[in-house]
Amino acid sequence: MTKVLNSAEQFSDQAVDGLVSVYSRYLEKTYGGVISTRQTRPGKVAVVIGGGSGHYPAFAGWVGPGLADGAVVGNIFASPSTQQIYAVAKAAEDGAGVLFSYGNYAGDVLNFSLAEEQLREEGIAARSLPVTDDVSSASLADRTKRRGVAGDLVVFKIAGAAAESGLDLDGVSAVAERANAATFSFGVAFAGCTLPGADAPLFTVPEGQMGVGLGVHGEPGVDEVPLEPAADLARRLVDRLLQERPGGSSGRVAALLNGLGGTKYEELFVLWNDVRQLLAAAGLEVVQPEVGELITSLDMAGVSLTLTWLDDELAEFWAAAADTPAFRRGPGMEAKQVHRSMSEAEQQEVAEASDTSQALAAQLVDCLSDVASLLHDKERELGDLDAIAGDGDHGRGMTKGCDAALAAARSVVDAGAGLSSTLAAAGNAWSDKAGGTSGALWGNGLRQAATALADHSRPTAQQGLAAVQAGLELVSTFGKATRGDKTLLDALIPFTESLEESLNSGESWASAWSSA
Repeated sequence: MTKVLNSAEQFSDQAVDGLVSVYSRYLEKTYGGVISTRQTRPGKVAVVIGGGSGHYPAFAGWVGPGLADGAVVGNIFASPSTQQIYAVAKAAEDGAGVLFSYGNYAGDVLNFSLAEEQLREEGIAARSLPVTDDVSSASLADRTKRRGVAGDLVVFKIAGAAAESGLDLDGVSAVAERANAATFSFGVAFAGCTLPGADAPLFTVPEGQMGVGLGVHGEPGVDEVPLEPAADLARRLVDRLLQERPGGSSGRVAALLNGLGGTKYEELFVLWNDVRQLLAAAGLEVVQPEVGELITSLDMAGVSLTLTWLDDELAEFWAAAADTPAFRRGPGMEAKQVHRSMSEAEQQEVAEASDTSQALAAQLVDCLSDVASLLHDKERELGDLDAIAGDGDHGRGMTKGCDAALAAARSVVDAGAGLSSTLAAAGNAWSDKAGGTSGALWGNGLRQAATALADHSRPTAQQGLAAVQAGLELVSTFGKATRGDKTLLDALIPFTESLEESLNSGESWASAWSSA
């Protein structure tokens, strides 16, 4: 259980503040996360990593020369927002483009992909690489569906060294993709973790049992078996990973034995002693092994083993020097101080608007207020529904997102914003504060809808329809769902179709909206 906190809502932000204070020679806080205070070479490819917090040293602990140039930090176990990712990338990028890398979770994929699109629209080259190393989460044939776990560190480290070596964005991306394809992880959990402020674990493992393949957020595993001696556990981990040895691979591997937060170093060293003997018996040479708390899950008890099959280039980059708060290898790398941070206020400007558009923006604030009240009434119900198949945070995410949207809309309306700018501000804030997949979809859907509207005139009914259609298209495209998949599209698609049909038959906007 997380026992040291002031406020569950402020836990992540305060943890980042403390981290930056301790490691100020490495880290500078920026809106959305942290960037490196040191720059090794102008124009190098920026490697930007990230994900939800609660996994330290992932991700902010790995920012520095030889590894990442910036890390985006979301709320506990929640994807950072599109705006946070975009802001960190803008602060870290130095003319040679950005490689995003992150664990393969729906919210992260969505938000990093949207940020990548925003950068490209501005003429900044960007690539994305979700890490897919968890062998328990999907078959090898469905590699793209596998989760990213402790293998994140290997892929990030190799990508960072490739960027440090002077490769361009295509080259860094290609090396990182090879590293990901060669990386495999398998783990077990002994006990669940408890979120800050919660009085019960997020998930549990039966007493005397261990969850085989259980995800770091409580995602379903493949089995529950009795606890076993270290030697037997080592064999279970090694044997499973050897099943995935790529054809034609060398006999060299990077090996990481990871503690998930509640399994301590002495236990890990005992287990490693058995793991290394099994790897040697299999004829493998281990290059620069790492044992410790590498990617954690708050106070979750458990371990995972990662193997990356190395060729000459991957081995060179894995062994290269790095100097970050939580990962150091070789000599420290001298570099000059830089200051490129971006404040939250710089994310948003208020355009001039007509009186008519300002009045409509004020009406939008009233609508958001009504929606926020309804969501607060239904928060527990939404959370209970989500807990059946997820982590139970949907209700809280929706209320946080809508509350943030309402506050942002009020703020820009007070500053004279029109309808389009107000809707865009609400969408940005919703995505930014809600976290997770739904936050990204609702927030960016509203932001996209705003592009079909204006700040200088009253929209026509067809322009209103175009706004709804624009939001629907974004949700459909980036949510990668269709009608019938039991997502919000099952309501949004028929709503849009009904609205269009009513308007085309001559109904007024108010009547068409009401009937839809």
